[in-house]
Amino acid sequence: MRTNNLCADIGYMSINHAGESLCGDHVEMIETEDKPSTVIVLADGLGSGVKASILSTLTSKIISTMIAAGLRLEDCVETIAATLPVCSVRGVAYSTFTIIRIVNNRRAEIIQYDNPKVILLRGGENYEYPVTQLDIGGKHITRADIALQEGDIFIAMSDGVEHAGVGIRYNFGWKRSDIIEFMKTFIPVGFTAKTLTKILLDECDRLYDGQPGDDATVCTVKIRPRVQVNMMFGPPADRSDTNKMLSLFFSKEGKHIVCGGTTSTIAAEFLKKPLVPDLEYLDPEIPPTATVEGIDLVTEGVITVSRVLEYAKNYTGSNSDYEKWSCGQDGASKIARMLFEDATDIDFFVGRAVNPAHQNPNLPINFNIKMRLVEELSEQLKAMGKKVKVGYF
Repeated sequence: MRTNNLCADIGYMSINHAGESLCGDHVEMIETEDKPSTVIVLADGLGSGVKASILSTLTSKIISTMIAAGLRLEDCVETIAATLPVCSVRGVAYSTFTIIRIVNNRRAEIIQYDNPKVILLRGGENYEYPVTQLDIGGKHITRADIALQEGDIFIAMSDGVEHAGVGIRYNFGWKRSDIIEFMKTFIPVGFTAKTLTKILLDECDRLYDGQPGDDATVCTVKIRPRVQVNMMFGPPADRSDTNKMLSLFFSKEGKHIVCGGTTSTIAAEFLKKPLVPDLEYLDPEIPPTATVEGIDLVTEGVITVSRVLEYAKNYTGSNSDYEKWSCGQDGASKIARMLFEDATDIDFFVGRAVNPAHQNPNLPINFNIKMRLVEELSEQLKAMGKKVKVGYF
């Protein structure tokens, strides 16, 4: 049961130390149901490569597994602090970590050991939250408890971000104050957590001249209101279910997307509004959109949704296609913005009717492809942290 209308949009990415195929940082994220909370663990293994990767993965897995088992955060920290050895040469731990726990979307608990202090941007400005110092297992731990506000943006990072540019562009790396000033400029735009993360890491990579001297990881958490988006794809298998499907679809609060020629025609008839096609191809490969009063977006079906799936797979990976769909005015780009950026909760209404046009053996489209598209797109959206429901008719 939700306690408010807020949710946490979470995005994280890493760049590897130059010449290393494995990252020495690791991010683990879990959700607990009994006391609704999301726990993010960012661990930074000593050095780089295989050993660092194993150390950071173990650290984040142990902490998240213990929390999932219901142990108190303090007990988890005490166990991991006592477990982690200290390098005899450098006198530092073999893995450092940052834990962010979002509880009921009302408060954030931050526990850190030797990682750069988490940045909190509130109202577009840096907010210096108070921390308490703890000594657990002989290790100095910092802890903070913060009441959340809509629009809060937390930026957690490994020290590879602050080391960016050492000996190249800066004498002593990228200062925390410089990172804050850099990120503040992007806050008013309304970027997602994943995109803010990519923006920061791209700049980090640039400061390293494309040859990172350390693994660098960023995890951004953005506190935002929940937004419902509903998407209809295909007419129902049984024509007698048409009114039921459309009634359910249009009774849902939030934005409405209708995909497919036949689907948009029956939706327009249901609303008793004209279907007005747009004849301009804004992308030569994506069919034009249309407009119907009462529907937020009307597009073609399989070809458009296939492109959206391509963008979704890229978004959950490198996010390198961001500039294509964030600015494009074609149907696929518009769907991508609504699903990836606007939506937190997505309901799919999928019709099982077989389109006669798709039965031509020379066409690479068939009924199974449409079903698979929805399944794969749903999985990608869930990987983005969206709450997804799929209903078949």
